[in-house]
Amino acid sequence: MEHIENRTFDEIQVGDSATLERTLTEQDITLFAVMSGDINPAHVDPEYAKSSRFREVIGHGMWSGALISTVLGTEFPGPGTIYLGQNLRFRRPVKVGDTITIKVTAKEKDAEKGKVVLDTECLNQDGEIVVSGTAEVIAPKEKVRRPRVDLPEVRFDDKEARFREVMGRVKARKLAPVATAIVDPAAPECLASVAAAAAEGAIVPILVGVEARIRQAAADGGVDLDGFQIVPVASSRDAIAEAIRLAREGRVEGMMKAGVATEDLIVPVVSAAKGLRTERRVSHIHVMDVPTYPKPLLITDSMINIAPGLSEKRDIAQNAIDLAHWLGIPAPKVAVLAAVETVNPKMPATIEAATLCKMAERGQIRGGIFDGPLTFDHAVSLKAAETTGIRSPVAGQADILLVPDLESGNMIAKQLMFLTDALSAGIVLGARVPIALTSRGDDRRSWLASAALVQLAAHMYRSAAAGALR
Repeated sequence: MEHIENRTFDEIQVGDSATLERTLTEQDITLFAVMSGDINPAHVDPEYAKSSRFREVIGHGMWSGALISTVLGTEFPGPGTIYLGQNLRFRRPVKVGDTITIKVTAKEKDAEKGKVVLDTECLNQDGEIVVSGTAEVIAPKEKVRRPRVDLPEVRFDDKEARFREVMGRVKARKLAPVATAIVDPAAPECLASVAAAAAEGAIVPILVGVEARIRQAAADGGVDLDGFQIVPVASSRDAIAEAIRLAREGRVEGMMKAGVATEDLIVPVVSAAKGLRTERRVSHIHVMDVPTYPKPLLITDSMINIAPGLSEKRDIAQNAIDLAHWLGIPAPKVAVLAAVETVNPKMPATIEAATLCKMAERGQIRGGIFDGPLTFDHAVSLKAAETTGIRSPVAGQADILLVPDLESGNMIAKQLMFLTDALSAGIVLGARVPIALTSRGDDRRSWLASAALVQLAAHMYRSAAAGALR
């Protein structure tokens, strides 16, 4: 066990010193802002800071001062030290990435008052003095040696930064935008998100809806519709039929739901006569970036299939595996979830989980690594799995959560979104074109990420079709 030990007044000699080395990080800046309430844009706004050297001031002030205090309170003189005062002179800027060495040296001792005056100096990695000054303390009289307290981990989550990183991975593929039918986009927020997705180069929107309502929503939201094609229809119901027709004719390669209900869209989509049905079961996959999980997490099906049976789950699993491959996960780990991790004849979900694993083993489901039944905690936590004695390539490190039914899947997805602030996007696969079940309630990030999924899936559909023709 590590300890901290002080130097008493009698032990300190003039000229004695102690040092500490730290590197300034973005997290230090964020923690300073949270602790102090200082939201000066020179500190916390990267765009503003690009044209301002004042962001460097944080390294001079609170951060350097705090590190000097750390040396005085924990190293020299150490525990029991009473801090009386300090003066600092800021000589050079301190930037993110700079490594600073803090040196504290005993300069004077006052035996009558028990005071010690110390020179304080901070040098950067180039040996340049960035901060200098003096500190005055009352040094401890009694010897103290105590275990070093482990501080709690401080976790910072920048949702916008996570979103930019996720979108950057899609952009790196340099895919062309795909023609996408936006079904009934009659709300200002929806149109603003559609315009943003178009500006990002994910989709070429074709607005299918009542034209007067679309234009009024655009006016209300200040959205410029120049360059956007509008396919006018008489009603929301007609917008669904027209969007499906455009997909059947190959005029669009994707669809995004806007102002219509999910059920109103999906029922005609799966129609055998006039819909977009294929031989595979249609299913929805949530793609989530959870700040407390080390990789993307796919959850299926939480939107369409209410109580799927074994054959439906087979297609649901295959759809998710295909999407995982397209996202760059070559052998996704599929956790087939149930309420318990053992097969129980009284719990059908456990029997179907075990059967799906055997089907994957025999090649009836391809491209994934399966295990189940697994509970949610055993699927995503190595510690929980190891504690129970579950050892498999999937337990604790799942890429895909295959849920027993819609209710459980929907609850898992919503809990992650609202309790962990997860980024979320969704896509429907198994139809002739990929479909995003976005709505006016989704934020900008969800719209853009869902549009990126439509773009990605449409290109994969295109590649699969080209391969089938060879």
